[in-house]
Order: sequence, then structure tokens, then C-alpha cells
Amino acid sequence: MDSAMVSAGNEALWRARVFDERVAADAASLEEVRRQPDTLALDHRARFRDELSGLRDLPDRRVVDEPCRWVYYPWRRELVGIVGPQSFSLLRLDRNRNKITRDEQARLRRLRVGIVGLSVGNVIAQALALEGLCGELRLADFDSIDLSNLNRIPVGITDVGVNKAVVAARRVAELDPYLAVSVFTAGVTDASVEKIVDGLDLVVEECDSLDAKMSIRRVARGRGIPVIMETTDRGLLDIERFDLEPQRPLFHGLLGSVDTATLAGLTAQEKIPHALALLSAAELSAKMAASLVEVGSTLSTWPQLGSECFAGASAVATAVRRFGLGESLPSGRIRIDSGARLNCLRDPLVDEDGSQSDVPETSVAAGAAPTMPADGVEAVLEAIRWAPSGGNAQPWAVEVDGPVIHVHADRDRTSLMDLEGRATHVAIGAAVYNAKVAAAAHGILGDTVLLPDPDSVDLVASVKLGETTNQLLAQHYPAMMERSTNRGVGVQAPIGRELEDALQGAARDEGGNLHLYTDPRDLGVFGDVVGAADRIRYLTPMLHEQMIGELRWPGSETANTGIDIRTLGLADSEVAFLDVVRRSDVVTRLARWGAGEVLGISARDRITSSSAFGVVTVDGSCLDDYVRGGSAAEAVWVCAQEHGLGVQPMSPVFLYARDGSDCARLSDPFASELDALRLRMRVLLDLGSEESIALVLRLSHCPPETVRSARLPANSIRR
Repeated sequence: MDSAMVSAGNEALWRARVFDERVAADAASLEEVRRQPDTLALDHRARFRDELSGLRDLPDRRVVDEPCRWVYYPWRRELVGIVGPQSFSLLRLDRNRNKITRDEQARLRRLRVGIVGLSVGNVIAQALALEGLCGELRLADFDSIDLSNLNRIPVGITDVGVNKAVVAARRVAELDPYLAVSVFTAGVTDASVEKIVDGLDLVVEECDSLDAKMSIRRVARGRGIPVIMETTDRGLLDIERFDLEPQRPLFHGLLGSVDTATLAGLTAQEKIPHALALLSAAELSAKMAASLVEVGSTLSTWPQLGSECFAGASAVATAVRRFGLGESLPSGRIRIDSGARLNCLRDPLVDEDGSQSDVPETSVAAGAAPTMPADGVEAVLEAIRWAPSGGNAQPWAVEVDGPVIHVHADRDRTSLMDLEGRATHVAIGAAVYNAKVAAAAHGILGDTVLLPDPDSVDLVASVKLGETTNQLLAQHYPAMMERSTNRGVGVQAPIGRELEDALQGAARDEGGNLHLYTDPRDLGVFGDVVGAADRIRYLTPMLHEQMIGELRWPGSETANTGIDIRTLGLADSEVAFLDVVRRSDVVTRLARWGAGEVLGISARDRITSSSAFGVVTVDGSCLDDYVRGGSAAEAVWVCAQEHGLGVQPMSPVFLYARDGSDCARLSDPFASELDALRLRMRVLLDLGSEESIALVLRLSHCPPETVRSARLPANSIRR
């Protein structure tokens, strides 16, 4: 072993001894330690095992039974019973998840890091060990702790006079006795520098000596090892990626042609210009620059603050984590200046121009209701305008041609879930039902023709106005115009056989079927299926983008389409949750981790709190079948509203998928899972091979809604 490294006989100064009682030699040594009269024993084994058993998502439950160990700290004369290395790491680092995942933690544990200079380096060593950012640490410093060091090194007066590298190693051992640590008490010398650097993945250089800084970089560059340096004043962080740029000049070329030999021949005074060039003197804080003038006069050396050392350690730890995980970390330097950032404090409710910011509004206010024109044609057009559609997209345009109202599909208002236009045709089916009800109430009911012109791709239905009425339809006019979505959490109260028959009859009258379930066990099963589909919707980038794009906050310039968030029936905690999961970077992380089960909880909970779960289907799979299905779904919805039930359409991602290829179009990463959910739903409903789902509804007993999502102006949907 190199003489610069602490000899094996002196390792007791800083290395913890780990005993495995299953090994005879360890058992004998452990007994010897126990017999020493000044040994203090602390047994944390049962406590740690209890904590371990309580962890969520253990990768292997058998880890709880991993044999325990005893750890002896000679400098403290303490013997501590702890769990084994695997379980210790899982438990100690569990609160890192998922800012650092378990897979990432395992990758970082393979990293070998050297820290040279253990003043600022002491806090850096602690930060790396705290986060588990490496599996081996090499600590090098020739100096010992002085009382004046205790303004920035988090140790005690009992450590004064002890080598700085030894003190740092002790703190690491007390934090994680399983972390491999080597100590070099001679610091950086010609004899030690090669040993310090050899085999490392990364060097953190925090030396005071310019010669040592140069020497470390020369050897690191020769071996393709990157170097990180943090200079506490104004948070200067410096990265030199010699692993990627083997020809990169030392210190980015800031010292020109100065080399180790040149520095060795300079006096301390002659080195000052080079040190200032390295620190970018023009960017130093005013206090630091002025203090440098006083060094040798009123100050013995340059000042450093403990808080700045901690901030610098945080920056270094972040850089090490990025390096270890293969994330972006190019050569260069940056100042992470917390003092300067505090100059940018502002009131979060005041914009930069001094105007008042919009306060997020989560309270519910009364919304506008649709008008009920006396003129029959206008009444029909208004009824179409207020028909329901997925995401309130209103994917239709109307054309009045004498006594005929043509309803066209507007392909510009659609989404990825609208496979082959099926969702659009369901929405237009609901609009057609509304048109018929309004026409019947005004005595101008005529015939309706679906897909009347095979040569016109967008013409979906033609509603011919006549001179008749239909009392069965006309009686639904008030409820149809008041129809709204109620997304509130309900109470599982029965709806009764008579109402079930009425709802199913409403679907049949429009050529559809209603599969209705009221048993809480069935609601739980359907809640699981829809919740799992909702998770996929969140985790698929395009589906997530479109889903969030449907939401409208009060005051939005595009509030005439989409879903007003005040209609979502969200508690304050759910609004806060929405603010998090609306971010694409958040759901991208969740998808990468294979996580996000909680994303389906809202849908599942609302279904399980319902009185009934209904699925409107139609026989056939052509587009006109989906139009009929939309009319049937609207008829059921209006019937439910007439009987005081709240109705919420649910949109599992697979709603309009017919097969596995459709599921792949929706979400390629989750195609197989999505198709399995689609098939699961069909099995639960016992659907025939040609039976298609038009809409999924939850029916609930809950307080009436007080806000309705807005609609496009009448003139904007007329051709």
C-alpha cells in the first residue's frame, strides 16, 4: 500500500469494522469488542427490520430476512447492530425515490469518486454519501482541522487536530458503514497523485494549492477522467469532461501555456494573477474581491462561508448524479448564485409589469344556461349547439337549406381517440336527438336521414323539418335543454327497477342498448378497468397533451370549447394534483418508471361512488350505427336527468377501438395493455361480435352542478 494512504494499522482511525456473525473470524472479533469495558452497544436491528417491512414496493420481500451485521466505530467505541448491506441501502435511500429511482441508485452505486481537498470537500463527501451517489470514495488532504475551519466544516471541537480526510471518512462511515472509503493523508504529492486518481470515474477537486489543482488535472486528463470543481464565491461550478475531450486544455485554457513546472517556480505572490484568472476576477462578488485585496494585511486568507459550502456541495452532487446517470453534463462553468437570485424575489400574485396576476379559481360559480328560442328553426339549432361531445369539442357544423338542416362533421375539432371518426359520429348522433326533441316540441318534426350523401364525406345527417309533433319526444325538451354533466362524487343509493326499465327503454327507442350495473362489486370491477385506461391516457404523450388541452380555466380565450375545470367537481387537493399531472415532464417520468397507478384513482373512485354504471351500445360498427348509438346515449342521459340523477360520460382510451391495431394507434407503448382492457370490458358486458360501444356513463345521486361548459357561438357553427 502506498505510504500516502493511511496504513492498515491506522485504519481504525476512520474505518468502521463490520462483523457478520455467520463468519467464525468475525464472530470471534465481535466477542472481543464486546468484552472491552468501554464499548457502548446500540442494537437497531429490530427497529430497522420493522421500518424495512413497512416500505412500499419492496423489490424482493426476502430482503427483510437478510442477515444482520454489527458495526464497530473505534473512534467512538460504539458497537451498533444494523441490517445487512442490501436492506440497509434500500431503507436508508428509500426517501430518494423517485427523484432517484432504485434502478438509478444501483447505477450510481457503481461510481468511483475521488475528492481532493476536504474543507469544501468535507460537505461534498457528505452530500455524495447522503444521496448514495457512489460506491467508492477516495478522500485526500494533508491538513488537519483547525478551530478556524469550523465556520464551514460541519464537525466539532473534538475533531480539532485530526486530519481532514480522516474526519470526513469518519462521518461517511457513521452514515453508511458499507460504503468503501480510502484515505490519503499526504494530500496531492508526486508520489500520491497517480494512486489517488487511478481507477476513478470522476474527480472532485477542492484544493487551495494551484500546483495541486494543475497536477490533479494533468493526471486526470491523461486517464480520461472528468474533473469537477466548485468555488464557493457566487457558486462557481466548473466541469472539465476529459473523458469526452481528451485534448481539452486544463482549466479550459484560462491559464494559457502555464504548466505544472512553471507554477512550481513561482512564489505565492507571483501565482496570484493566475489564481485570479482562474476565478474570473471580474465576476467575483464585491465583498470577495475587496477581501482579496486585504489578504496578507487584515486577513490571513480568503474568506469562505459555511452556507456557500453547503450550496456548492448541492451543485456538485447534482453534477455527479447527472454524470453517473449519463445525463447531459458538458464541459463548462456556471455560477449558481443564490444571493443574486434573491434580488429577483417578486410577489407571486403580481406580474412582472406590476399588474395583478390571475388567482387560480377553484370555486364554482353559476354558469350560463342555453336559451330556448320561440322560433322553431332557431330552437332546433340551439338544441344542436348544446349537445354533448367528447371533450366538449363540438365537432359539427350546420347548414340550413330551406326546411332541411344538414349536420356536417368538422374534422378540425377532433382528437386521437376519435378513431375513424367514431366519436364524432356519436356526438352528432346526440345532436340529432336534440334536434328531433326540439322540433317535436315546436311542432315541426320531420324525417331524419343518416349519411344521406355517400359522396359527401362530412355530411352525417339531414334533419328535415315538417309540421308534426311527437309528445313522447316533446316532453323531454325542458330536461334536454337543461342536460349537463355532473362529475361530482356520488352516494351509492339504489335507482330502482322502474327507473332502470325507463333508462333501458330510452336507449331502445333510439335503436340502442343499455347495459346497466348497480351491484357495488360490478362497479368496482368497471372502476378498475376504466381507471387503468385513464392511467394510460395520462402516460401516453399525445393523449395526455390532448386531454390537458381540453381543459379550460376561467378567463381562457378558448373557453367556448373544452371543459371548464369548474365542472370537474374537484376538491382542492384534486385541483392541486391536476396542477402536477398536467405537466408533460411529470407524466413522462412516471411512464419511464412504470408508475402512475394513482392516475386512475379519480375515475375509479367516481365509478365506485355511483348508483349505476351504464354502457350504451348499438348493433353494428358502421358510422351510421355510431350515430344511432349517440342518439341512444343522449336519450338515456336526458331520462336520467329527468329523474334527478347526475350523469358523467366516462372516456376510457379504448372506447372507440375495434381491435389491437386501433389500440396501437392510440398508444403504441401500451398497446397490448390497452387491448387487454378493451377485451376485458367486452367480456364484462358480454357483447356480441358486431356490438359497438357508443358511450360509457356513470349515474349518481349527488348535488346538482352549478357550472356548464360554454359552447361555440351559433354563427360560428353555421355554414
